[in-house]
Formats: sequence, C-alpha cells, structure tokens
Amino acid sequence: MSRRRILLTGANGQVGWELRRTLACLGEVVALDSSSMNLADADAVRKNVREIAPHIIANAAAYTAVDKAESEPALAHAVNAAAPGILAEAAGRTGALLVHYSTDYVFDGSGAAPWREDDACGPLNVYGTTKLAGERAIQAAGCRHLIFRTSWVYGTRGSNFMLTMRRLLRERPELKIVADQVGAPTWCRDLAEATAQVLSQIVSPASGFDRGVPWGVYHMTNAGETSWHGFAEAIQALEEFDETCVPAHLLPIPGNEYPTPAKRPLNSRLSNDRLERTFGLRLQDWRAALALCLEQSR
Repeated sequence: MSRRRILLTGANGQVGWELRRTLACLGEVVALDSSSMNLADADAVRKNVREIAPHIIANAAAYTAVDKAESEPALAHAVNAAAPGILAEAAGRTGALLVHYSTDYVFDGSGAAPWREDDACGPLNVYGTTKLAGERAIQAAGCRHLIFRTSWVYGTRGSNFMLTMRRLLRERPELKIVADQVGAPTWCRDLAEATAQVLSQIVSPASGFDRGVPWGVYHMTNAGETSWHGFAEAIQALEEFDETCVPAHLLPIPGNEYPTPAKRPLNSRLSNDRLERTFGLRLQDWRAALALCLEQSR
C-alpha cells in the first residue's frame, strides 16, 4: 500500500513549521512555502495539487498582516479567500481531505460569551472578511473539510505578540497595552499537535469515523481567556531578566487609545466544546502553554 501523502502549504509559517513535525507520523509530508507555491497564483495552486496528488491538504498559509490588509484587499482576498476555494475544488476532484485554518476575526466581537461555530459572523476588517470568504468558498466546493478557527497565535518563529513583547520589555520603560480585547492566546505547537490528533482519529480504521466524519468548522484554541494586557503581564512574569534590565511598566489602555488601520473585535473568546464533544480534545490552558513555549525557547 502506498504511503499517505500530505500537502502542507505555508510550511515556514508559525503553524506550518509545527505541522511539518506533527503530521510526519501520518504520512509523507510535502511541505511548500510561498516560494514553492504562490497562493495568489490560481494556476500554480491547481498545478501543484495535480502533480502532488495528496490524500490530505493542510492549508496553513494565509495573508495575516491584519493592518496591511486594509490597503491590500485584493492580495488578501487572493490568498485568504480565492486560494482556499481553489484548494477545496481540487480536493473535491481527487477525494482529498482539506484542513484549513481560520480566525476569531470572522466575528464582530460583541457581547462577552464565547463564540460558537454556528453563531452569525460579522467581520470588522478586511482580514476577517477575506478569511470568512475563504471558509464559505470551501463549504461551497463540497469537499471533505475541517476548518479550525483559532485566535491570537504565537510561537518562537515569525512575527507575533509574544516575540514583540519579549523585545519591548527590555527596550522601553513603559508599554501601553490594550486591556479591553479578550481572547485566548494559542501556542502554534498545541494547534499543530491537536490537528494531528484529529487527523489520526479520522484515518484510523478503529476510530469509527469511517461511518461518517462530521465535517465542518471547529474552534481550536488554548483554554482560558485574557486580554492583551494580561497576556503581556504573563510574558513578563515568566521572562528572565538580568540585573542590568529594569522590566517595563505595563499600562492598561482601551483599544480606542491605540488606533490601528484595522478595527479589532473586543470579544474574541471561542467555545471549544464542539471539538471536545467530537474528538475528545481540549487544549491546555494558555498560561501553561506559554510557560512551555518560553521554557523551550531559552
């Protein structure tokens, strides 16, 4: 029997880098970065899928520059909306399973209750709008798919809030941090490992999922919640400073005092209950994940 082939996009991104490791136990991972497959080039996407002929497509690539997307909506749409639809159409033709990552930014951030998968969406910015369009394109294509919505992703690679805070805590005496936006910081490694666990259940003959997997949207974040200010405080508490460094004072501010080109939702809480009911998975608390991430980065 030929070994299962997995096409991974966004291989050098935060989530993609971790997926290269976690998916290796499930099959041969063909990992492509933006130089190998430009998601904004529809013909290149179709060509790669046709030539690789994967059994599973894990799409970890995305246009994630939230503020820059406001001035580059066409490019954000090509990568976040059009490309997932093309991948889904290709998956449908070959019978492949498509795994795709989306965001809390598909919601408008109202209220204080955790968002559930079937709640009405209402993105506030271009990034969220294009990610929602990508979800709908996948659903319209009708292929087997899993869409994992996550939030506030960080890790030891790339550009993210944790890495920025670690640097600024040493460079500035005071930092103003938004305190009225609430969500769940999610370690990209936990996200990748949970994805592999879900897929291992699906491909295992003993799982019972051969009788029909409940395809669709699932929320997948670390457990718990905090504000950006609380996230910064936790980073500072776990960081190691030498005797020459005076850690910055963290000043909580409302989001309207820190204007950005893209509007952010106040409530980014996501309910992970469906993931737990279906696959028996619940990611660890965000504080425990942060501690492990920082420990392993030293």
